Amino acid sequence: MNHERWDFKKGELSEADLKSQPIDLFKNWLEFAVESNIREPYAMVVSSMKADHQPTSRVVYLREIVEEGLIFFSNYNSHKGEQIAQNSKVGLNFFWSELERQLKVEGTCEPSPTEISDIYFANRPRISQIGAWASHQSEKLNSREELESRFEELEKKFQGKEIPRPDHWGGFLVRPSLYEFWQGRPGRLHDRFVYSRIEEDKWQLDRLSP
Repeated sequence: MNHERWDFKKGELSEADLKSQPIDLFKNWLEFAVESNIREPYAMVVSSMKADHQPTSRVVYLREIVEEGLIFFSNYNSHKGEQIAQNSKVGLNFFWSELERQLKVEGTCEPSPTEISDIYFANRPRISQIGAWASHQSEKLNSREELESRFEELEKKFQGKEIPRPDHWGGFLVRPSLYEFWQGRPGRLHDRFVYSRIEEDKWQLDRLSP
């Protein structure tokens, strides 16, 4: 049994810190995480649902914040891509342990506009561009050599050429319907505030018991 414990003493979240639009508070928290030089401030857990209603999660990187929501990029044919195509409801979670902060987002997910995917792909490192073609994400591999051989073949195919974005790879846009901001406090008396979408730009704000 794990009896390890530590107390949370690095901050607080009060009503005076809140914004009328949760995306503005999210941007403030993310900017502070980046400026604090914490490891992986853009890393987030994305949870989706399998066909048998089994939740499943993985870590990806937040890459864009747009008016409509939050964008990450991946293979549309991956397990998460197939799950999102069948059930668009997803959950996101950021945990910045160095700041004793957690941020939860719930919403629906859909492919992002193609122009956003094209721009992002064009600015990826070349090795990552080839990797997007080489990896049949989530499919079974017979060996590591199979993947590396496929990569080498594509490297030769695209030598001296611009690499186009594969149709099976691009952005996912999460349209949030809920944001929950969690700030650790001493004695486990944490500060929790949840924004629930009522209309397009209108949110209900509640403080939750820790």
